[in-house]
Amino acid sequence: MKIISRSIRTGALAPPTTAHAHANANASGLRKSSQRRNRAPLQMNCPILIVISLGWLLHAHAGSGGFAVEAAISNRGSNSRSMSNVQQSAVAPSTLTATLPRFLSRGHTYRAVVGDTLVLPCQVENLGNFVLLWRRGTNVLTASNIMVTRDERVRLIDGYNLEISDLEPQDAGDYVCQISDKINRDQVHTVEILVPPSVRAIPTSGQLQARKGGPITLECKGSGNPVPSIYWTKKSGANKSTARIGDGPILTLEKLERQQAGVYQCTADNGVGDPVTVDMRLDVLYPPDIQVEKSWIHSGEGFEAKLVCIVFADPVATVSWYQNSFPIQSTDRRIMATRANRHMLTIRHIQQEDFGNYSCVADNSLGRSRKYMELSGRPGAAEFYSPKWGRSPDSYNLTWKIDSYPPLEEVRLLYRRVQMNETYQQPGRWHDFILTPEHRPASEPLTHIMSYTIKNLHPGGYYEAIVQAKNRYGWNEVSDIFQFVVATNSQDIGPEDAEVVASSKSRSNSASIGSLPGSTVLHTALLLALALSNCQFDRRRLGLG
Repeated sequence: MKIISRSIRTGALAPPTTAHAHANANASGLRKSSQRRNRAPLQMNCPILIVISLGWLLHAHAGSGGFAVEAAISNRGSNSRSMSNVQQSAVAPSTLTATLPRFLSRGHTYRAVVGDTLVLPCQVENLGNFVLLWRRGTNVLTASNIMVTRDERVRLIDGYNLEISDLEPQDAGDYVCQISDKINRDQVHTVEILVPPSVRAIPTSGQLQARKGGPITLECKGSGNPVPSIYWTKKSGANKSTARIGDGPILTLEKLERQQAGVYQCTADNGVGDPVTVDMRLDVLYPPDIQVEKSWIHSGEGFEAKLVCIVFADPVATVSWYQNSFPIQSTDRRIMATRANRHMLTIRHIQQEDFGNYSCVADNSLGRSRKYMELSGRPGAAEFYSPKWGRSPDSYNLTWKIDSYPPLEEVRLLYRRVQMNETYQQPGRWHDFILTPEHRPASEPLTHIMSYTIKNLHPGGYYEAIVQAKNRYGWNEVSDIFQFVVATNSQDIGPEDAEVVASSKSRSNSASIGSLPGSTVLHTALLLALALSNCQFDRRRLGLG
């Protein structure tokens, strides 16, 4: 052991004598076996030699580590002795300061919501005969265990911790816990009271009026701690708020339109509790604005007709009905009704004198408005039902419908071709056809459905058509222009052109094969050559080739 430890400390790593003799014996055995065997077994013994060398290296490393441990232990002993001397020298000052009071708690900033209960800690060690005070500013709240303040919400708990219940906004500020020694050491807690938001409308009634075309300012005031953010929304018809339309306590609307009337909502939010809202109603004052449901109403004798005016006005307007500039009185046949802003005139058992011009007139304090309608027995305007793109290269089937209580007497169809290109279009002359509709009994429905096939058209041509009809009350208004396109000729491409197209497609397909990358072709050829060589090798090994 002495020899080994000495060699470890000096760094000379010599293996024991028995191990060295054993290694020499193994080496001589290896040389003898190499004469009888091939070189492969000799190579397999190399890992064994590597393992043996690594073992000696690890043994040397462990020896040096042991030496380091012994040195560390000796140093540690000397350090412990020196530390004991230092501790002994420091005993005297610590015993002197141990009797002085000191704070165990620390000053802190507290945030609490109105109505909550807050506890401010004040923990002192070695207070002795000193008095502990709680004060706020110059006002003393407690002295030792004596309550100085008359506020019943304040008390001491768990020693000298100060509890404040039912917090109010005025409780915010600095609270000082003080030791009444010569130094008057103190500990300061800052209290911040969080107040949920509140909001009110200006004016408090929440009712505003303004005339159409003028400006209006909506205002609300929010309060709370922190100061709340304010934004505006407008309620929809379902009494739900839409997207945000403004931020801040003031919302200004310029050039008011009647559609801007309604309920606006001011919302205040500061993150303490839920957001709060206040509603403000804006009334936009404007003269009557009238919309008619139909400006032309078709009916027939013995039937019924309904004329409808939709009136928008603020203040609310009064509505009167006129026929040919004469006021209409309500009778059993002429009934006037109002539902919200819809004003209706119903005429029953229509007679010849009921046909003509009608108007509804709306009045309020800001103005008057009038809209006209016509009640007629003439046919209604034709409506087309044909598709825009035709199927035949030289003809087109046109289909339409016409409403008429009396039977139709005559129908007029006009069509023309339109020359078009990218820069202009030039219509041709109208072609006029007079059609005689089939006789229809009065008991059948009022809708007449008709069709006509226009022939000798140009393939791919662009055309326009209109229709007009007549009954015993006269001609109706001309229909809107209907546009259609004739199909192209299926024989536009000749046989020779078709062969050219087919051959070009064939060439494009063959070219797609020849356009493969050269690297892909080379890789394919190498794979084929390798497969063939493998086949030949297998055939020779099996004696087949």
